[in-house]
Amino acid sequence: MPYSATESESHVILDPSAAPTAAVIWLHGLGADGYDFVPVVEELKLPATLPVRFIFPHARQRPVTINNGYVMRAWYDIKSLGGGSRVEDDAGIRESAQVVGKYIEEQVAAGIGANRIVIAGFSQGGAIALHTALRYPQRLAGIMALSTYLPLQSSVASEASGANRDIPILMCHGTYDQVVPAAMGVASRDLLQKLNYAIDWQAYPMEHSVCMEEIGAISSWLQKQLAS
Repeated sequence: MPYSATESESHVILDPSAAPTAAVIWLHGLGADGYDFVPVVEELKLPATLPVRFIFPHARQRPVTINNGYVMRAWYDIKSLGGGSRVEDDAGIRESAQVVGKYIEEQVAAGIGANRIVIAGFSQGGAIALHTALRYPQRLAGIMALSTYLPLQSSVASEASGANRDIPILMCHGTYDQVVPAAMGVASRDLLQKLNYAIDWQAYPMEHSVCMEEIGAISSWLQKQLAS
């Protein structure tokens, strides 16, 4: 399906040739920008019967502690790495969740229902996708969390939205990932399952990246969740 691109300082939007009936808000990883996953859209080979608008926001520039305070595009500061004892940027995570919430509201105002919107993200963007969608007050179509982990885990149970208690969640991770180790993804998956979320877990023999087999799985999952 052909797409037309609209670019701005805050995002890239790909619109299908037909009027969109669904939307995917896709968040990039640390240090990247919204252009990072634009080429993947054509690789998804979505059918003409499923016209989807893809929104790729750019995170704002901010200093990142683990990178010696270097200023880069980031959805939140990363103060440390590791297990549950790591110090997290609560304020930054919630600030970015509000940004995503505004994108959802814009799509709803444009005529795409919240239940036709998937929140997706890679790495740090995937963490924001999970955080935002699990707490969003209106029913969403699904969450696509790639090579990522669940942030602010201790508050999920108390802050989770009843509207998204049974939201479809696709989690993909590379078994050789050294940036966000697969163990972090597995632990996040297990925690969500204990909270009774249904997780479609896909593991691939890759590092911190996306592979063609994964793109095929993403395409199939999107078509399933967004089928009319």
